[in-house]
Amino acid sequence: MDEYIGIVKIFAGNFAPRNWAFCHGQLLAINQNTALFSILGTTYGGDGRTTFGLPDLRGRAPIGAGNGPGITPIRQGQMLGNDFTTLSTNNLPPHNHIISVSETAGTIDIPVNNEDGSADEANPAAGILANTGADNYSSEASPGQKYGGQSIPVNVSATATASMTGSGNSFSNIQPSLGINYIICLQGLFPPRS
Repeated sequence: MDEYIGIVKIFAGNFAPRNWAFCHGQLLAINQNTALFSILGTTYGGDGRTTFGLPDLRGRAPIGAGNGPGITPIRQGQMLGNDFTTLSTNNLPPHNHIISVSETAGTIDIPVNNEDGSADEANPAAGILANTGADNYSSEASPGQKYGGQSIPVNVSATATASMTGSGNSFSNIQPSLGINYIICLQGLFPPRS
């Protein structure tokens, strides 16, 4: 059965049948394959004067050439994709990292001197806590009693850091696949144009 020149097929054998060649990107002489060159041209390589290239489908999956709504335009002979990919921060969706800051209890000591002295001294010696004419004591406990009414400002600061994560290693980008040969027809029927 004759095939059209330039037809590519999957072949499960480990050899290319007569009048066929593996699609391994090899260069062929134009003067020995004029019919195939008139179909392929230099789409897959070659200098166009003495050589032209066959498609190289080793480690690649074929994809339809052309363009259309919602798809990336693909030129015939264009090679796309990579076996491995490394993501950068531009490839990640917006996200936040959680930072944990723990609460720590602390105490503040305020020394108050309690020494003997006169309650009517203008400048009490040794920092005596006293007011002229006021009772600074109570015979009964009073939870609302407060001395001095002073506030002490306290500055509290904490340092929190988020550590780096990830290693930046590349990962395989290959779909589940099976190694098999693609072959191209070198000699046969010349395909008529519609």
